[in-house]
Amino acid sequence: MSQAAPPPKRASESFVEMTQLVLPSHTNPLGTAFGGQIMAWIDICAGIAAQRHARQIAVTASMDDLHFRSPIRIGEVVILKAQVNRAFHTSMEVGVRVEAENPLTGERRHCSSAYLTFVAIDAEGNRVPIPQLIPETENQKRRYEEAAERRRIRLERRNLKRNVVEK
Repeated sequence: MSQAAPPPKRASESFVEMTQLVLPSHTNPLGTAFGGQIMAWIDICAGIAAQRHARQIAVTASMDDLHFRSPIRIGEVVILKAQVNRAFHTSMEVGVRVEAENPLTGERRHCSSAYLTFVAIDAEGNRVPIPQLIPETENQKRRYEEAAERRRIRLERRNLKRNVVEK
């Protein structure tokens, strides 16, 4: 049975800011944060944004290319900011920006960005409709439009993989 989509929601309603201190257990022998640790924090932050938007259980479907621009050192503060960029029928794209802050100077630098796709599901694991997104600011409108192009590329890539597997 098909469910009706809930009423649209503003992009700002999904905004999440998460802060983490890089501890020795988060680092490699060089004293920089493990990439996998940063990825886990990205997934958690994005998941909170997705659930705020959908008000449903939301699971990670994919993460686009992730590049680490700058290492994050032990003792630095990691600031992750996430927001839903666009909602489709049952899935949504969430953008996450990762910054590192020197706690002694307050200086921040951009370390990574990621785009994740989440799918809203019910208790039985079935996909459920989510609210459409209302972008309000110019930046939100730009990200909204760009998300459609990234989705097109993701779907093309998925279809190419299917064709390779079937041959």
